[in-house]
Amino acid sequence: MAEEENYTKDGTLDYRNNPANKKKTGTWRACPFILGNECCERLAYYGMSTNLIDYFTNQLDQPSATASKNLSNWSGTCYITPLIGAFLADAYLGRYWTIASFSIIYVIGMTLLTISASVPGLRPTCYEKDVCSATGSQTAACFVALYLVALGTGGIKPCVSSYGADQFDDADEFEKVHKGSFFNWFYFSINIGALIASSVVVWVQVTIGWGWGFGIPAVAMAIAVSFFFLGTRLYRYQKPGGSPLTRLCQVVVASLRKYRVQVPLDQALLYETTDAESAIVGSRKLDHTNELSFFDKAAVETQTEQNKGTINPWRLCTVTQVEELKGIVRLLPIWATGIIFSTVYGQMSNLFVLQGGYMDTRVGPSNFKIPEASLSIFDTLSVIFWVPVYDRYIIKITRRFTGHKNGLTQLQRIGIGLFISIFSMVSAAILEYVRLGIVKRHNSYGVKEAPISVFWQVPQYFIIGCAEVFTYIGQLEFFYEQAPDSMRSLCAALSLTTTALGNYVSSLLVTIVMDITTRNAKPGWIAKNLNYGHLHYFFGILVLLSLLNLGVFIVVAKRYTYKKPVGTLR
Repeated sequence: MAEEENYTKDGTLDYRNNPANKKKTGTWRACPFILGNECCERLAYYGMSTNLIDYFTNQLDQPSATASKNLSNWSGTCYITPLIGAFLADAYLGRYWTIASFSIIYVIGMTLLTISASVPGLRPTCYEKDVCSATGSQTAACFVALYLVALGTGGIKPCVSSYGADQFDDADEFEKVHKGSFFNWFYFSINIGALIASSVVVWVQVTIGWGWGFGIPAVAMAIAVSFFFLGTRLYRYQKPGGSPLTRLCQVVVASLRKYRVQVPLDQALLYETTDAESAIVGSRKLDHTNELSFFDKAAVETQTEQNKGTINPWRLCTVTQVEELKGIVRLLPIWATGIIFSTVYGQMSNLFVLQGGYMDTRVGPSNFKIPEASLSIFDTLSVIFWVPVYDRYIIKITRRFTGHKNGLTQLQRIGIGLFISIFSMVSAAILEYVRLGIVKRHNSYGVKEAPISVFWQVPQYFIIGCAEVFTYIGQLEFFYEQAPDSMRSLCAALSLTTTALGNYVSSLLVTIVMDITTRNAKPGWIAKNLNYGHLHYFFGILVLLSLLNLGVFIVVAKRYTYKKPVGTLR
């Protein structure tokens, strides 16, 4: 019976209340189950989504621009729903139960998608290979399934990386050193799943059929759920700290109520609990910072409040609570600079695939054709190559010059990735310019496959993969480390919304560009037949936006102040 008391309500060992359990749980003991879960879940997600634009254009018979916008909108939703999952995890359910419950929704969505592509009456009617039509109800069934998947992924994306990082104790010097490596290998596991998805699963979709092509990802998702539950008794459990939005609102309201109150020069006079632990469940105390001093008014204890003896949180907040809000506000400029990068990244499963469809996809002298969506395998291979190189070599080399324990700071790492990503769009624009030149010389506008190998797309995929290792992994670590302890899922979701907004920006740019360039009966830059379009101009716009975005990032990164937890190793 005594042993059972060491377990929390979700069945995990509680190492906070019983330090003896610390040796039995967490660290790399628990991480294989989390990494295995993420690998299989990403296999399911990318196996279903990598070639989705071809499903829209060839099976649902949607025009290129419409398919591109639908894919961008759905992809964007997949990265907005994490705000829902993150709020529930931080406020009420905890990360464990949020992942578990939303995984069920995910599996239901994947199953329905498989049925919609397999069952007669629900699947589109095909007259020959890739010549199909879909009724309104068939299209609706497909999109209902897709948006169920979007909801399901909303409970997993913001929680699983944070849950993995939770297995390493910030207060333990040995464990804290390994946390940075966890984020690298977490992203590595994502790309192992993506590698299988972009090669095997896409090949199945193109050569065997979409029923099997969606069925395999559905099975992979079921395996992912099993992986997660197998590690239950090895996980460390972080208690939810109550509604973070309520606490943030309390600081704003208290500050506004005291807008005439002067903030004392001595920060020791600001209100904070006398206990060693923060009053916020699951959160450490934070040191006071001088920025955004208006919000410090919420922590000024007036004579009236001293006389009452009781604390009204809508009138008086602790320094830690004020610093939580400041931390979120400081993150926002860095967060905003991730949107354009996500717009660039999103082209891999969107316009890169459309571009590849107008190139020669044959491999060698044989008639074997590689699906154009499978070119994303080179992005995955790039990540798989660069993650160990970064973890084993780049950190050691840069450490000699910077003196930083991780070689580069998180913001330096993100900035380098933003710079590298520009060259991916440059490469894509040059390739499209060359491809159109070949089409013009051969006068082959009516022929879909230009006599130029699709493998000329490899550089643009490989460059994006390299940029990912710097920017996306840097963002994962940055938003986890800089988030208030009790808001880590919410901040992980916040970082993911850049991907959502990046997809929405892509959709908006396509809409604007097509509205302007299709006037006077012109085919537009992203024409139904790309041989009549100017896709390289669109890539050029993304180059200019990326350069502008990099400049903004450099300015805001120089002004950023890192959070200061009390008693934490730095």
